[in-house]
Amino acid sequence: MTTSSSERAERGVSLGMPELPAPDYPDDVRARLERDAREVIARYPDSRSALLPLLHLVQSEEGHVTRTGMRFCAETLGLTTAEVTAVATFYTMYRRKPSGDYQVGVCTNTLCAVMGGDAIFEALQEHLGVGNGETTGDGKVTLEHIECNAACDYAPVVMVNWEFFDNQTPDSARRLVDDLRAGTPVSPTRGAPLCTFKETARILAGFPDEREGAVEASGSAGPASLVGLRLARGETAPARVVHPREGGPHEEPQATDHEPSPAQHLSSHDAPQDTSASDSAHPAGPTAEEGE
Repeated sequence: MTTSSSERAERGVSLGMPELPAPDYPDDVRARLERDAREVIARYPDSRSALLPLLHLVQSEEGHVTRTGMRFCAETLGLTTAEVTAVATFYTMYRRKPSGDYQVGVCTNTLCAVMGGDAIFEALQEHLGVGNGETTGDGKVTLEHIECNAACDYAPVVMVNWEFFDNQTPDSARRLVDDLRAGTPVSPTRGAPLCTFKETARILAGFPDEREGAVEASGSAGPASLVGLRLARGETAPARVVHPREGGPHEEPQATDHEPSPAQHLSSHDAPQDTSASDSAHPAGPTAEEGE
């Protein structure tokens, strides 16, 4: 679906947002993007529903969403650039300025932070000589702190182009970014093989993932998340003692002489706790206001 320039201008003016002036793609690039865009749009009953994958498509071209890319999306979908810009600026996965081949994100949410994520982020800033959201001079690595990616079992976690590198330390994270900058192959802890940010963006646009082994690659929840599932199945596991500040984020399970009862499982948060409400031998008693 396309609209004429006059129709687009009319829609933009009606919203009080004139279209941004932007250069166009070279003819060969535009023809290729138009062909890919038609394939994406055909998946949806309403063409405007294709905006998110189309933004990934134009991001795969230049490594970030440019004004040219936003104008292409607007023209292709019959939207105004204001509508496209509103979406492109809302989602953090769309970059608004040139960035590196590898987006290195350090989780600094609560659990990763206390397990060492803050220390990793500070170490990488110093090692790379960049701040949050900045890119190294060679254009290889963009460093950023990221929000929780639901991998708390493996904290602290570093992500590279949204692939997981679990149980990291400042030293391992420094080695990781050095390998990325040197072109040395690195393998995520789990999930698909690593590829560049542009290649990742094209996959997110909905095109086939052609990486060898990508289909077979898989990940799994960590031990802490699987405790409840094992208990529900009537399974038991050896007790494990974790001392983050002494032995690192995770230690090997310790052998026991007996099978633990359901209350003796890995996470004390899952076990029933004696409280004043549940322990008849130690009632809470009335509050101060109730006794007055």
